[in-house]
Amino acid sequence: MTTYTVLIILSALVIFSYLFDLVASKTKLPSVLLLLTLGIGLRILVDKLQIHTYNFLQILPTLGTVGLILIVFEGSLELKYAKDKNKVIKGAFLSAFLILIATVAVITFIIYQITGQELYLCFVNAIPFSVISSAIAIPSVANINKKSKEFIIYESSFSDILGIILLNFAVANRHITVGSFGELAVNTILILLLSVVACITLLYLMGRLRHHIKFFLIISILIMVYAIGQSFHLSALVLILSFGLFLNNADTIKHAWFRSVFIYKNLSNDLTQLHQLSAETAFIIRTFFFVIFGFTMNIYQLNDFTLIANGLIILGSIYVVRFAYLFFFKREHVLPEGFVTPRGLISILLYYNLPQHMKLTEIGTAFLFMVVLGSSIVMSIGLMASRKKGNLEEVTEVH
Repeated sequence: MTTYTVLIILSALVIFSYLFDLVASKTKLPSVLLLLTLGIGLRILVDKLQIHTYNFLQILPTLGTVGLILIVFEGSLELKYAKDKNKVIKGAFLSAFLILIATVAVITFIIYQITGQELYLCFVNAIPFSVISSAIAIPSVANINKKSKEFIIYESSFSDILGIILLNFAVANRHITVGSFGELAVNTILILLLSVVACITLLYLMGRLRHHIKFFLIISILIMVYAIGQSFHLSALVLILSFGLFLNNADTIKHAWFRSVFIYKNLSNDLTQLHQLSAETAFIIRTFFFVIFGFTMNIYQLNDFTLIANGLIILGSIYVVRFAYLFFFKREHVLPEGFVTPRGLISILLYYNLPQHMKLTEIGTAFLFMVVLGSSIVMSIGLMASRKKGNLEEVTEVH
């Protein structure tokens, strides 16, 4: 395969992804679903032509991590804080936390019934299936009403953060003691302090940098700090969410000293450019991640009826827990939010970050792929149905 052939393929993937985004904006069909299908199609073609390819599994976790950072950052840059949004933020956090705990409990029981393994291993393997993927949820709700969109951005970002915290905690503490929770509290305080320092430092840098290369430097520093935090088992996604929120709301801080030091003339223009850059970079990373994930899947494993049946049971349990919680506690967010609980990039990353000796063979990548694919299909059907219902109600009101 020549250099030019590789460039043609890479360019074509980006063009297809752009077209998929246009289709998604019109139909509510998640572009991720189309990217996965494209990856599967390419794998079938490569197998038929017997073309030797690179082992893409080696770069998948790195691509996914960068994509997750940029997507959460992009989403947080769209959020404007106000006191009247405290209720939305609190509701989104409680929703993410309680649904995560309930879903993990239910899926742990299901995996225990499937495998018969010890409950601890079932619990650890259940976590990746229980986290909402902000990488899929945030782009998928770009065109729904503002109230629902804000709720999904906060909820899915909180779900990612809490999922990472829970997995780190579970892997590090096979036997939970009082000291385990003390360590968790210390780690939480550390990441909050790191977030405050990073937010202030990066905003100061943005105002002082005069070089024409500016925003990629800021993003690179952000990624580096995230990686350092994660390497010490700190849930550094808090930092990404905090920085985006801080940047987009820094101009509302009225303290005279703060404004004189940190608020500068071109902040608004810089934020617009940073948001645009992070959005376009996230688009590229997301494109390659999901195409590669689809490409690396052995779809022939999906011929296993038992695997499909078990996958459908887990998929069903995810929606039962979510709709039950929203119906009883968040009535204003039942539809279309109930359908927006996709599994995707974060689930894949958490699964790959599981120590090899903790992975259950019955719950492998094919199983994960089915839940990721199935949740995207259900979400797309739900969003399209909700859109049609909304259009019908508008027409009825007009007449």
